[in-house]
Amino acid sequence: MSVVIRLARAGTKKRPVYHVVVADSRFPRDGRFIERLGHFNPLLPKDSEARLKLDMDKVKAWLAKGAQPSDRVTRFLDAAGVVKRTARNNPEKAVPRKERKAQAEAAAKA
Repeated sequence: MSVVIRLARAGTKKRPVYHVVVADSRFPRDGRFIERLGHFNPLLPKDSEARLKLDMDKVKAWLAKGAQPSDRVTRFLDAAGVVKRTARNNPEKAVPRKERKAQAEAAAKA
């Protein structure tokens, strides 16, 4: 059984609120979960303390048991200093689309 710490969507249409939950990876995103660890409200300002609430003791306990955090939860935990997030490298992200097409065509001709 693969256990993940991820976000489950709640709230109404156009007004999302997310619960940070521990769930089996096979369960639906908004479905069954094992334990609720906190909540995240993306509509609040980034400097607001109510934007993200996590029970760090429970999070650390689940990480010790082998639960894998999702990408977004890893960002939260990295900001809190619990988990180190690895830097991603996507060099094509900075290249404008038109230039990438021109480069691909030039490479195809050569």
